[in-house]
Amino acid sequence: MAGAEQVVPVKPAAGYDRGMRIPVVPGFARRGDGGSAKAEGKSLRARVPRSSHGALVLAPGRPDAVQAVEESNRGRVPELTPIRVGRMAASPFAFLRGAAGLMAHDLAGTAVTGVGAQICGDAHAANFGLYADARGRLVIDLNDFDETAVGPWEWDVKRLAASLVLAGREAGAGEDVCREAAFDAVGAYRRTMRLMAKLPVLDAWNAIADEELVSHTDARDLVGTLERVSEKARNNTSARFAAKSTETGPDGRRRFVDAPPVLRRVPDAEAAAVAGALGAYLGTLSEDRLPLLARYVIHDVAFRVVGTGSVGTRSYVVLLLDHRGEPLVLQVKEARPSALLPYLPKAGFEAAGAGHEGRRVVLGQKRMQVVSDILLGWTTVEDQPFQVRQFRNRKGSVDPAALAADQLDDYGRMTGALLARAHAHSVDPRLLAGYCGKSDELDEAVASFAVAYADRTEADHARLVAAVREGRVAAELGV
Repeated sequence: MAGAEQVVPVKPAAGYDRGMRIPVVPGFARRGDGGSAKAEGKSLRARVPRSSHGALVLAPGRPDAVQAVEESNRGRVPELTPIRVGRMAASPFAFLRGAAGLMAHDLAGTAVTGVGAQICGDAHAANFGLYADARGRLVIDLNDFDETAVGPWEWDVKRLAASLVLAGREAGAGEDVCREAAFDAVGAYRRTMRLMAKLPVLDAWNAIADEELVSHTDARDLVGTLERVSEKARNNTSARFAAKSTETGPDGRRRFVDAPPVLRRVPDAEAAAVAGALGAYLGTLSEDRLPLLARYVIHDVAFRVVGTGSVGTRSYVVLLLDHRGEPLVLQVKEARPSALLPYLPKAGFEAAGAGHEGRRVVLGQKRMQVVSDILLGWTTVEDQPFQVRQFRNRKGSVDPAALAADQLDDYGRMTGALLARAHAHSVDPRLLAGYCGKSDELDEAVASFAVAYADRTEADHARLVAAVREGRVAAELGV
């Protein structure tokens, strides 16, 4: 028709889906993949049967437990390593908490599907907890990412399951109860992944709101414990810590008070180096956070010993005060290379350097959590990488080794669901749902692995205790 706009057919070219006029844009999915991810997951069962995850075969040349602990102490502050050894010697569960590298060595010889995710790397049962979001509301999630890396999703699941068996044994639960907790954790992981595979993507991304977590995982026996932990967490703030740990000095300024061996003041030059590094830290934050921190003055810096796995690393607390004298405390914590790094290649994953270890930790945390600390960032202090975060941000945690027998499986289901939610942020839940399936075959296999690895950990712990008693390894107990 005269004067009409002529439509010229466009031949599909590289970068276009056939029949579509919109190109395939890198970073977005292709059209029409349908259920292919789930089918791909199912197909993995032929190569890696779900039952194969029950096997524990220790590789030749496995380091002795004492040797592994001493190796993991390398590069830490020497005078603090006896505290770390003492904490690991307290129980087999405590040993496991400090032995992420040794377990990674052992997991490298187990079955893996080759499906990678952003993994915690240290997903034991005590590394889940409560913390506050930007508006002060409590959320529950994984809360330790020192070892995070891209690696086999199975490693996190197996570490969680084994830790539940050990925590249950420490609490005095029967062997059937301990195995059931591991079994239930894997079952909750599998069912949660299947649930997210069925949801619209955005709903799956934010799935399992914390208020729905108890009902989703049938963890009603845990309600009272969670309420008590929540109440305690609400009072676990910078203000409370500063009130107990600081004083007004002769110059009228607030400063930290020595409380050895956990908290100690540092020389002026060291304090200045840490404080000065916070300038670079600001550059790692979203720009909308900068006006908030600009209203605080840095008053003091102290060295503070941290949890079992991190004892011996350099960790500082920095006291900030606003115009009313109200405190905000930041933690500036050394970021060492992930303990998983040497073992990832054997499992088929690249062990590339992270560039800046603090950045690795922060980005890994943000990739796994639904809500992260708004002041999470990183910096460099005297050529060493550090992560920075709020200290005592209404944090609270359940001690799995203190749970009653009827609560342990509830806790296992809850943590299994949280772990699935965390993994689903970096791997398509349809893929893992296809592999994990409807049956409890994977649950049974990993529960068997968990019992076997708990036995192995008890033997490792006994060797460490014997070395401490014989004076071959220095340990400071009860700190």
